[in-house]
Amino acid sequence: MRSRWTILAVLFVARTAMAFQFQSVAAIAPLVGDSLGASLADIGILIGLYLAPGVALALPGATIGQRHGDKATVLAGLLMMLAGEMLMMASTSWSLQIGGRLIGGTGGVLLNVLMTKMVADWFAGREIATAMAIYINSWPAGIAIALMLLPAIGTTFGMTAVGTAVTVLIIVGIGLIAFVYRAPEGSAAGGIERRGISAGTTFALVTAGLIWCLYNVGFAMVFSFGPSMLVERGWSSPVAGSAISVVLWLATLSVPLGGLLADRSKRGGAVLSAGCVGFAFLVLLLSRNGPALPLIIAMGTVCGLPAGAIMSLPTRVLEQKTRSIGMGVFYTVYYAGMLAAPAIGGMLAVWAGTATAALEFGAAALLLCPLLLWSFHRISRLPQPMAVPSR
Repeated sequence: MRSRWTILAVLFVARTAMAFQFQSVAAIAPLVGDSLGASLADIGILIGLYLAPGVALALPGATIGQRHGDKATVLAGLLMMLAGEMLMMASTSWSLQIGGRLIGGTGGVLLNVLMTKMVADWFAGREIATAMAIYINSWPAGIAIALMLLPAIGTTFGMTAVGTAVTVLIIVGIGLIAFVYRAPEGSAAGGIERRGISAGTTFALVTAGLIWCLYNVGFAMVFSFGPSMLVERGWSSPVAGSAISVVLWLATLSVPLGGLLADRSKRGGAVLSAGCVGFAFLVLLLSRNGPALPLIIAMGTVCGLPAGAIMSLPTRVLEQKTRSIGMGVFYTVYYAGMLAAPAIGGMLAVWAGTATAALEFGAAALLLCPLLLWSFHRISRLPQPMAVPSR
């Protein structure tokens, strides 16, 4: 019998492959520009295309998983990621690059929605915040590994070698899901009775999705505009980027710590609220010419604390049979918000004439999270009418 922690490790590796593929374009942006004759704006579009399918496909992806089974659907998603990467390796044609990115991103949507549900199936009621914190840590881990390895691989061996490295990690994920992962006992593999979710549960999930979205908006503003803000203060671009990356490295420690605190203290709401408020306060201090390096270190220590508690929110209102469709609702809200937020931050920075405005926007988003948590608790405590089975 494989333990739930072994299963979590399998899901962690598979999602790390997704983050690795997402970051593979940004990590070698100069090489991509030279090879494709693309501007930075074009490369930005190529990066964003990976997340674009999520808005339209998060909910249908959940339904597909509900009908055909989590494992089979996740394997299909990994195969789509593999196909997308191979398409991008096949030619430097811009249309093939776009097509490959969209195909890979579509597979990534299936992984994001269904593997979160799979973690919940194994850990609901048992260290759920800790498990979710470890699981979502696969995203910064995959990005960090890509930033460490892919520039050196690309510079030494070329873009084809970068695609090969991504392909190898995806194949490892396919092997682990195919041969190691199994569903927990008592859950059906597929074709289970499909149930709808009530209006109250839907509102609770939308609220939880907004909390996750706004939390990530705060993160995105720091990574997207923090280096530019430091450059405005006279830092060199490489040093500014390296300094801000410290937040990411420290987040890989603070994310699981926050999940552990939430589980051990049984006060996930307090961990979530304190973490978001503390993160926002540090972002504001940094934007107001505070001492950069101490604030960056403090930010990395605090910023990951709310993540596990946030990701455990959907499990409070979902049963096993409604987790697929429920996580589809949750991720639809997340993807929609994450597509819009960077553009809003950029417009605010242009309007204000400084990248500081984007960081202040991120801090405001973080401060909304405790208010939305209060709304989530109010909604989830209301008596829920019986859900109508979907047909």
